[in-house]
This record gives sequence, C-alpha cells and structure tokens, in this order.
Amino acid sequence: MKIIADENLALTEYFFSDVAQVVSLPGRTLNSVDVHEADALLVRSITQVNQALLHGSSVKFVGSATIGIDHLDTDYLQQQNITWANAAGCNAQAVAEYVVTALLYIKPQLLFAGKTFTLGIVGLGNVGQRLAKVANALGWQVVGSDPFVSHADIQHVSFEELLQLADAVSIHVPLTHTGTHPTYHLFNEKVFSQLKPQAIVLNSARGAVVSEQALLKDIQQTQRDVVLDVFEHEPKISADLLDAVTLVTPHIAGYSLEGKARGTQMIYDAFCDHLQQCVQKDFTTQLPVCQQFQQPLRMALKQNIKQIYDIAQDDRNLRACVDHQMVSQHAFDALRKNYALRREWASHGIDFNA
Repeated sequence: MKIIADENLALTEYFFSDVAQVVSLPGRTLNSVDVHEADALLVRSITQVNQALLHGSSVKFVGSATIGIDHLDTDYLQQQNITWANAAGCNAQAVAEYVVTALLYIKPQLLFAGKTFTLGIVGLGNVGQRLAKVANALGWQVVGSDPFVSHADIQHVSFEELLQLADAVSIHVPLTHTGTHPTYHLFNEKVFSQLKPQAIVLNSARGAVVSEQALLKDIQQTQRDVVLDVFEHEPKISADLLDAVTLVTPHIAGYSLEGKARGTQMIYDAFCDHLQQCVQKDFTTQLPVCQQFQQPLRMALKQNIKQIYDIAQDDRNLRACVDHQMVSQHAFDALRKNYALRREWASHGIDFNA
C-alpha cells in the first residue's frame, strides 16, 4: 500500500509506516502524477483535492488534517466512492490561544480588563466554543453569533448586535459561497461600518471571509487594529496589506505540536476505520515534556506569555518575506514548513480553573 502525504503533516511515519509506504511531498505542488499510484492521500488546506488531482488514480481514502474542508471536492469524492475524513477541532485550542495571545500583544491591559472588555466570536464551532472558554476563564464578556450553532454557555446575539457590542471580533467560520448564510466576503464595507472604530478584528479562519479591499479602506478610515493569520489571496500577500495591518502571521494559528499531532491522529483513526482495523497508536506518547509553570492562567500569561509564544517574532518573520512589494510564495511556504511548533498552555501546567 502507498500513501502520499503532505510533508508538513506531523507524525505520519509514526502513524502510517507500519501499514504502508509513506511518501512525503510538498502539499502546494501535489499533482495527478504524484498521486496516480497512491492508495491514500493525506493533505492540509493548501492542496485542492478534486477530479483534476485524482482522476485515474488508485486513491480510495483522503484524509485532511484540517478543520475546514473547502479544499475538498466532497461531491466528487462521494461519487467516486472515495472515503474522506477531516480533523474537525484538532487545533481548536491552539487557535483559541493564538487569538488571546494576539489580543494581549496589542493591548496587554486586557489581561485584567474583566467584564469591561467584550469579545465577539463569529462562528461557534469547535474553535469558537474553545475561545469562549478561554475568554471566560480570563473574565471577559463574551458574545457569539452563529446561524447554525448555539451554546448554552455563550450569550448568543445576532450578527448585527455583535458588531455593535464587541470591543474585538474574532472570526471562526468556514468559507462558503452558497447556501442561506454564505461567508465569502462576510466582512465587507457595510459590516466594517457597523463596528466600533476602535474594535479589533482578528481573522484566523479563511482569508476570503474578509474582503481585502474593504479591510484596507476601513483601516485607512479608522486606523483600527487588525490581526490576520489568513489572507484573501494567500499566498499572494501584498506589502501594502502588511503595512496596514497591526499583526500578521503566516497561517499558523493552529500550529501547536498538540494540534498538528491531534490532526494526524484523527485521520489515522479514520483510516483505521476505512481498513476495518483497530486503532493502536496515540499521539500523546510522542509528545516531549516542556517547561512547566504550574501557575494560574492570568499570572502565567502575565509573566511568561512571550516565552510560551512570541507572536511578534512570527509577525517579523512574515514581513521579512516581502520581495518587490509582495510576499515571496517560496518564503511563505518555508516559514510554515520550518515552523517551530509551540506548545498548548495546558502542556506547560497552566491552570485554567484557578
């Protein structure tokens, strides 16, 4: 059996090498020749999995170690009887911690702001719910909006109400173009005009949920702080956009060691189910021990947040990739490929309940 895997997936040899030959390749350039003789394909969001890639191949299983599935042509996969699986929620904690880290980098005083600070969460799936838990642990006021999901522990408001109430808006929706609530360019000129001028906007979901043109116009008018981990035309990112945005990172919000390993675990579990075999491996056995702080949440973040995750370094690294007024695609991919995976807060012994 042969498996083609994105070279940036974690622990593929550990999980799959005893059942198949694993060939790791760059995910962005995977083509039909690469996968022609493969029995299974393991990808991330940068690989478009569709008829053009898979036609004539032997692939019977596709696993994507991602929350979103907009890069998978699921209709085609189902028509071809190709089993597919994703890893919903695998890096939800990492993304939630990324958002809080970004907010505290921009405004450190928010650590002790309590209910005077309102965080609006657009999209209450795995990531949105996890972010709400972290924000509640910090004592912030949380409001959420999602036409498909409600949660008993989150104050649910309409999208319009959220825009008016929030001191920061964090986006956690999939990218959709159709249906009753499409999210493509959800954040457009009209929506930006409804936000408080000083409200922070953070997008760590999908780039095209935010209209880049509308965003740039809004920043010019309001000088609001904006955090982007994803970009509408990624990996084509202009220097003008980077210059306008407060904090930028190279699509790594979910890049914790635990998140990446958990993602591979989830598609491994699905692959075992596909083969009708028992799950025999657990990613937690592969995690090294990291520095322990053994502190309550606020104190740990006040004293050690830069040591836990130096988000400003990610910002500097991405800005350094600009060449002739555009981010170099090669440099952008290299940042992600060579990213030093951070650890989730619980791995440092941080107590969320104290």
